[in-house]
Amino acid sequence: MLREETVFGPIFSRRLGTSLGINLLPEKGKICNFDCIYCECGWNKDGRDDTVIPTAEKVRTDLEAMLKRLQSEGTQVDSITFSGDGEPTINPEFPQIIDDTLALRDKYAPTAKVSVLSNATRVHLPQVFAALCKVDNPIMKIDAPTNELIERINKPAPGYDIARVVEALKKFEGNFVLQTCMLRSAEYDFDSARGEVLEGWMDIVRLLKPREVMVYTIDRPTPAEGLQKFTVEEMTALVKPLLDEGFKIQIKG
Repeated sequence: MLREETVFGPIFSRRLGTSLGINLLPEKGKICNFDCIYCECGWNKDGRDDTVIPTAEKVRTDLEAMLKRLQSEGTQVDSITFSGDGEPTINPEFPQIIDDTLALRDKYAPTAKVSVLSNATRVHLPQVFAALCKVDNPIMKIDAPTNELIERINKPAPGYDIARVVEALKKFEGNFVLQTCMLRSAEYDFDSARGEVLEGWMDIVRLLKPREVMVYTIDRPTPAEGLQKFTVEEMTALVKPLLDEGFKIQIKG
């Protein structure tokens, strides 16, 4: 399900409400340093026909035009969300785009939050971290606690290291949102409920102490077949130790 515009929506998001999306990657392709088995945008290999990345100027122009239209229509926007066809921080002008977006938000939709959905692979880069610290909701993904488990579900580009990601996320000092997709797959030998996955993941949550945790499951067609989703009741039971410890956890089926 590739987005065919740089600015799209608004759409209803299970986690963010009425969300105006921004895609910082090709309009008819996919570029990502993950190749998640559950990605609604499909496999990376199937989205390589378009490699044109939008410039900061294009994003600014398209976003301003959309915000003007929504303002004139009286359409409420809860979140301006960077959630395109791949990892948004790959765009080389990401820091400038964040600054432009915040300025346009303040002008046209001051009650909207600015959110970034990221796989956290580039948080260790100073310019990316600085930009993420400016937004209302830096939403960082960790689906599993070890490199081996992450390889099964997220299939990261060479060089990924969960220890480096965790160390980089510590710099937020808890002022970020941790996002996790729960699922199971016999083919990929992965189950979010399995002890090696769940216990290790909960230890990372305890270490990072994010201000909120978003736990969700698959909701749309996936490139890998045979994936199984969890119910809200199942996910609630799995994260109960963290709930009992006082963590704020949003659970969506």
